[in-house]
Amino acid sequence: MDDLEARARQLLAERERVLLGICGAPGSGKSTLARHLVAALGAEAVVVPMDGFHLDDGELTRLGRLDRKGAPDTFDVDGYRALLARIRAHTDRVVYAPAFDRDRELSLAGAIAVLPTHRLVVTEGNYLLLDAPGWRDVHAQLDACWYLTGDQEERRRRLVDRHVLHGRSREDADAWVTRSDEANARLVETSRSRADLVVDLDHLAGA
Repeated sequence: MDDLEARARQLLAERERVLLGICGAPGSGKSTLARHLVAALGAEAVVVPMDGFHLDDGELTRLGRLDRKGAPDTFDVDGYRALLARIRAHTDRVVYAPAFDRDRELSLAGAIAVLPTHRLVVTEGNYLLLDAPGWRDVHAQLDACWYLTGDQEERRRRLVDRHVLHGRSREDADAWVTRSDEANARLVETSRSRADLVVDLDHLAGA
């Protein structure tokens, strides 16, 4: 973790504001690492999650995509890209970003304030490195993007536990992970080679 913090600080030494992406499969630890970095860097850092751009369940129902919520085409990728561009361009004013409430499964507009004093903006999500329309433009906004990997069975167990915590039965959680999250994980894995750094969180935890 000390090395990752040092890498983040080095990026700050080179630019007025840094957009650092953290990418990986569902349950890989993206949010955990993002929070750690922001806590380590203090008032200069903030997290802006990709999950704030989930399409609403009503819109996903209209599109016939609710049963695979979390796939790339269930996000407002154009809105996400535009927000990152605003964060990069407008360093002299507050830029508001959405958060995502997992308990209610909905986005919360304007919940995160990116302040002029926030020099490190950590954005985390599954598809930051995806070589696909829209997502390529997201990748282009980032100064660096790290890819998280680790023990896949442990990642899957964390996913099931997370779904149970947010209201699913264990049986339903296991079925959702098997059908939806793991399909997304396989897609995310195809983008790994585009990362600036690959981080094995299980190795870090055991160090």
